[in-house]
Amino acid sequence: MKAAEQLSERTGVSAACESLGIPRSSFYRARQPKSEPKPRPTPERALTPEEKEQVRQTLNSERFQDSAPRQVYATLLDDGKYLCSWSTMYRILNEHQEVRERRDQLRHPNYTKPELLATGPNHLWSWDITKLKGPAKWTYYYLYTILDVFSRYVPGWLIAECESATLAKQLIAESCTKQGIEPDQLTLHADRGSAMRSKTVAHLLADLGVTKTHSRPYVSNDNPYSESQFKTMKYRPDFPERFGSIQDARAWARPFFHWYNHEHHHSGLGLLTPVTVHYGQAQAVIEQRRKVLLAAYAAHPERFVRGEPKPPSLPTEVWINKPQSS
Repeated sequence: MKAAEQLSERTGVSAACESLGIPRSSFYRARQPKSEPKPRPTPERALTPEEKEQVRQTLNSERFQDSAPRQVYATLLDDGKYLCSWSTMYRILNEHQEVRERRDQLRHPNYTKPELLATGPNHLWSWDITKLKGPAKWTYYYLYTILDVFSRYVPGWLIAECESATLAKQLIAESCTKQGIEPDQLTLHADRGSAMRSKTVAHLLADLGVTKTHSRPYVSNDNPYSESQFKTMKYRPDFPERFGSIQDARAWARPFFHWYNHEHHHSGLGLLTPVTVHYGQAQAVIEQRRKVLLAAYAAHPERFVRGEPKPPSLPTEVWINKPQSS
């Protein structure tokens, strides 16, 4: 517009606008002095600042702080009070940037990730409860299992018709007695089931000098060894779809746990059995395996393309949530 202004002084407004392709209305509008927009007048029916503050304090009061403006409006009407419409309530809250989810929502605390280390048997146990289907729909039996994390040995189990802190206490106490657990020797890890977090179990562990830890809520990886043991059980070829009675469930479980402890060559243990690792026989078995492999190598070295074979070794430490190296 500055060029049009200069040209119009010599040729006139019409000629200048025509030569520059500018509408004359735009030219004249640009020449008008700019004025500040007039403030919007306050309607006579608007609430006064004092009345707005009263509405805001009512909405944020202890009685109504978790209620939506519509609910506050209706409640006040039932109390025989009228402050303003609920849309006005929203505008007042918006002026103070207080339009938000007004319900008192649950805030989950930040749970610390358990980082637990086992360097030998009876240092760290994991226990859990799983359901076994009963003879009819919606009927279950409950299998309680304690597992040594380092050796994968099961020192104790029981099957009951319910989850019970008393039964859990009995199983833990008997397992600790059989294994000769000393105070401050053992850490017992579990998820956050009701039996696991019961005061009955907590008091027992305190009396035994056993440290207890729990998984974070909804984090199955915090109790992986018990979950893996249950999977091994339920994937056995003879694991039934349903058990006819609690006696049937116990009769099936006895040979299973004997097989698991004494015959199952665990992939996480260098293909050793849990009982071999738990009772300190691992090195003798590994040495015997080494001799067998050396004899086979001496007889047919051409069959071992990678050289002298070695038996799988036993891990020296087992972690639940191993810390990330920096």
